[in-house]
Amino acid sequence: MNLKQLSQSLGLSQTTVSRALNGYPEVREETRQRVVAAAAAANYTPNSRARRLATGRAMAIGHVMPLTGREEMVNPIFADFIAGAGEVYAREGYDLLLSMVPANGTEAAYRQMASNASVDGVMVQAPTLDDPRVPLLQELGLPFLVHGRTASPEAYSWLDVANVRAFRRATDFLLDLGHRKIALLNGQESLDFALRRRRGMEEALAERGLAPNPLWMRSDIMTEQYGYRTAGELLDSDTPPTAFLVSSIIPAIGVRRAVSERGLRTGRDISIVCHDDALSYLDNDGLNAPEGPAFTSTRSSIRAAGRRCAEILLDLIDNPDQPFVQELWETDLTLGRSTGPAPT
Repeated sequence: MNLKQLSQSLGLSQTTVSRALNGYPEVREETRQRVVAAAAAANYTPNSRARRLATGRAMAIGHVMPLTGREEMVNPIFADFIAGAGEVYAREGYDLLLSMVPANGTEAAYRQMASNASVDGVMVQAPTLDDPRVPLLQELGLPFLVHGRTASPEAYSWLDVANVRAFRRATDFLLDLGHRKIALLNGQESLDFALRRRRGMEEALAERGLAPNPLWMRSDIMTEQYGYRTAGELLDSDTPPTAFLVSSIIPAIGVRRAVSERGLRTGRDISIVCHDDALSYLDNDGLNAPEGPAFTSTRSSIRAAGRRCAEILLDLIDNPDQPFVQELWETDLTLGRSTGPAPT
């Protein structure tokens, strides 16, 4: 059944049916419910081209990914976020427009999206402390949502994990186990989330009258090789740490490999706590199960975040005059086999 046939069966104009299906406020609720019920009964799916014409929208959401040759290599996290967001876009009849641009091509990509009206909104990921994309998108008038925050998050919509509290809690957990030699293997500290995680660790140490060892505070792109290389270097030093706090399960696997190669055992000789994005392809619960999770972790699903971010952004597009939406998600501290009392 097409739009014309559905309209005829209801005795309504095609414009009214289209507007009812697309949530326009001028359609009476009684009429909307009648149209939606008839469309569902007939298994009617709006034609995307017709929907664009009826709504005047592009029916697309923009994601811009700068190619640096490094960050995109660890984008299983990006892929899971996109998968979650894509579920919502598909359900609501939106396309995902992914632009892969040179590292210095982000501004041009956004300006082209705005001038061509090729998207109805933009999703911003991996914000830096003072991210230039936020004022640019405000200038262009494009609806946008930031996954994460900048140093000044008051004047736009965002969804973020409570990174400070998560890593403060993780550090407290290690301190309660008696660990005082704790290394941080962080993400790139040009990114806001990594700075907040470092702050959480530092606050927990300060409350116990302790200071972080600068030699044990590392940051880089979160690959398995980074975790393996850095942990090996620290474990072979004259003053090795007894515990590692790691910003992702991906480098945490590298840390575990370095520990094992030195004849040490995680959970007994060395403890590891990581952040787990609950990646679909890398299940902490499934790593050498059935004994339980491989890693003690602060946990928050990146796919669930993608779904929620998409819902918020689409609502911002539909209701542009609403107040900023700002959500802060707490993490779960999940106990695994990678932690134990500090060795004597």
